Amino acid sequence: MNKARIYWLCQIFGWGLYGFIQIFLYTIANRFDVNQVLGVFYQVVYFIATTHLLRSMIIKRGWLNLRLTFLIPRLLISAFVLSWLNYGYLLVIEYFTGSISKQDLMFLTVLINTLGYWVIYFIWTIFYFAFHYVERYNKSLKAETAAREVELNNLKAQLNPHFIFNALNSIRALVDENPQKSKDSITQLSHILRNSLISDRKKLIPFMEELKTVMDYLALETIRYEERLTTNFDIDRNSGRFMIPPLMLQTLVENGIKHGISNLKHGGEISIKTTIKRKQLHLQIRNTGQLSGDVTIESGFGLANTQKRLELIFGDSAKFEIKNENKSTVLTSITIPPIEQSMRELD
Repeated sequence: MNKARIYWLCQIFGWGLYGFIQIFLYTIANRFDVNQVLGVFYQVVYFIATTHLLRSMIIKRGWLNLRLTFLIPRLLISAFVLSWLNYGYLLVIEYFTGSISKQDLMFLTVLINTLGYWVIYFIWTIFYFAFHYVERYNKSLKAETAAREVELNNLKAQLNPHFIFNALNSIRALVDENPQKSKDSITQLSHILRNSLISDRKKLIPFMEELKTVMDYLALETIRYEERLTTNFDIDRNSGRFMIPPLMLQTLVENGIKHGISNLKHGGEISIKTTIKRKQLHLQIRNTGQLSGDVTIESGFGLANTQKRLELIFGDSAKFEIKNENKSTVLTSITIPPIEQSMRELD
């Protein structure tokens, strides 16, 4: 069930319950009549309409992201204005039904009724914000859990004996042939291992930090595959302003090598390109190879987990797609929102 349906069910059920209680109280006080029932009905409809209007204003003006010191005064004033309008609405109904009296216009009566409606509106805002804060907290927990799960899986892939064994063998072969390059390779390997071990402490990391790890990884893989693996980078200089989930790029690049290039006799190329459009980071990873017909994001290769992490952290603002660009190239495309939105989603 989506949030919009839950919202309307709560609105109708909650205010319907309020109307039922009002009618029940009128019945106990022996004041039950058709006019009272109509009045309660109109009042319930008005509450639904005005609280929905308040909800639209909260969303449109971004009050869900305000600190309490800025939020509470706005809610108090909004509830007060709506309570005055509510009582005015009831006076209009009583006027047209002929049930209005002088007592209804007395200052004390107006004040008491207005304060009563103010309390009702404020209680509604408390429930509304409590729901969103609980939802955001659960979303944060889910994001953290999913991120840790993916990170652990990636750590297993990166730190498995085969990877370390192949990297060390490649470095050993360089010791006599090219000592300086072997030293550089050891530094690259240590950088990968260090970043892998500390990545589970972070929800998001700068794109350039992740890119550096990937470049070290590709440098080691180039030693292993030699001329069978070529790399190409076309990085927008403003890409560093964006934050991405740790090991996300690493996972996708490793996927391209493992399930694409490594299966080709003559190898292939991995290219990474970034562009900034409409204040969003557009990341494209191309690798030589082909996706088989039964491969989808949901089917594996760590793709499902990547998509899930993006959805949990960025919601609908992030996009992820993988497809055969042509007969020899697989294209993975990711859209990442700006850092301000990234951090707001995680607050």
